[in-house]
Amino acid sequence: MLGVFSSSIMSPPDELVAAGCRTPSPKITAEALMNRFIQGNPSAVSVHVGDHVQLAYTHHNESPLLPRSFAVKDEIFSLFEGALDNLGSLRQQYGLAKSANEVVLVIEAYKALRDRAPYPPNHVVGHLSGSFAFIVFDKSTSTLFVASDQFGKVPLSWGITADGYVAFADDAELLKGACGKSLASFPQGCFFSTAVGELRSFENPKNKITAVPAPDEEIWGATFKVEGPAVLAATK
Repeated sequence: MLGVFSSSIMSPPDELVAAGCRTPSPKITAEALMNRFIQGNPSAVSVHVGDHVQLAYTHHNESPLLPRSFAVKDEIFSLFEGALDNLGSLRQQYGLAKSANEVVLVIEAYKALRDRAPYPPNHVVGHLSGSFAFIVFDKSTSTLFVASDQFGKVPLSWGITADGYVAFADDAELLKGACGKSLASFPQGCFFSTAVGELRSFENPKNKITAVPAPDEEIWGATFKVEGPAVLAATK
């Protein structure tokens, strides 16, 4: 899966900008990145959301245990990869039909965050048990919400393209060719929300997250780490 967002939606993270400056390397534009993904993946589906967002996914080469899915409801667009162990109980919690899958559930969880203030952002993902990475974009508010499970079982990377778009993908090699060293693995157990304005740990939401420059031989330009002792956040 792949999502690209212009700077009008999300400002490029300073840590990734700095990583790209330390080790300049070739980059391509967001449009060229999306075209590369579509051309390289049979049956890829892409969706433009206004002028500043594009999402794409394919079922090609996906794991049968960690499928990719896409949904849109009430101008909320979502890409989901993985599987939730507690999907059944979460369907009941959010009043969803038994046919509702993970991507629909995530949209409902996001809507709860948006509409039931005050509702801690970490609760959107703190209740999810399983292997997952997802992207949610709310067109009505231009809000982006991205998260990865606490064990990083579904790979997710993010980087900055030549024209300053922030890209998220489950294929690190795809982003490496587009973002150069302005690239990092999205930290496990964390979420990014443009409404919050920063990267946070959903297990330890009060702990600071810092970026450490990666060695030159690594694919990444930086590595994000959650500081401090682990104190599991209450999600009930």
